[in-house]
Amino acid sequence: MKALIFAAGLGTRLRPFTDTMPKALLPLAGHTLLEYQIAKLRAAGITDMIINVHHFADKIINFVRENDGFGCNISFSDERDCLLETGGGLRKAWNTFAVASDEPLLALNADILSTIRLKDVIAAYKSCECDGLLGGRERQTQRYLCFDEANRLVGWTNIATGEVRPAHSTFNLQASTKLAFSGLQILSPSVLPMLDAYAQQVGDRFSVIDFYLSTLPAGQFYACQPQGELLDVGKIDQLTEAENFAKKHLSDCFLAKNA
Repeated sequence: MKALIFAAGLGTRLRPFTDTMPKALLPLAGHTLLEYQIAKLRAAGITDMIINVHHFADKIINFVRENDGFGCNISFSDERDCLLETGGGLRKAWNTFAVASDEPLLALNADILSTIRLKDVIAAYKSCECDGLLGGRERQTQRYLCFDEANRLVGWTNIATGEVRPAHSTFNLQASTKLAFSGLQILSPSVLPMLDAYAQQVGDRFSVIDFYLSTLPAGQFYACQPQGELLDVGKIDQLTEAENFAKKHLSDCFLAKNA
């Protein structure tokens, strides 16, 4: 299995830090956000990784190379010319891998800290005949992925505006399980040609959520709710909380034994 770390974002909510540095290199408890993701993937048995880069891309590339890839085979998907959003970035990075269509892809965000055991998520994927598993959480937000009683993706809703997608969908919104997408996903090799076909329709730059919704009702994407704590390091006023989270949960011992 290969892995993608999303690290191309501008990180505008983390200014002033991101005025001079990429969000992925934010230091917390002695390690950067990027290091935590690499270490978790490595401990879960994944050493073939790609990082998509845009904002201060050179700093991320140099950081990884100066540390000899942290013992992993790490390459880069360069989006400096155009930030491709989550779906376009996923597609470009996956196509960058050699023999891209032969292996599943695990993707996660550089800016989300968690105690989730990636080995458990990988085991769940291997036991499920599906196009992919989408990590979700039961938390308060405005936008949710909606899953049926079999945990299969059936739609999306914005509870603030009442919008439901797909607009023609007949799924029962009230009866569905509504989960906030965590960015964690494991995708079957069958998904790559689906991404390529979707890009032919909409262009290279698109949201991964838009792609998933475009596959319905035929798409076989299922919810995954792995146990563990999760913290989205998205705002400057969360840094104290993030520092404490890293100190408490993400020691080298934790990463080595529990990823």
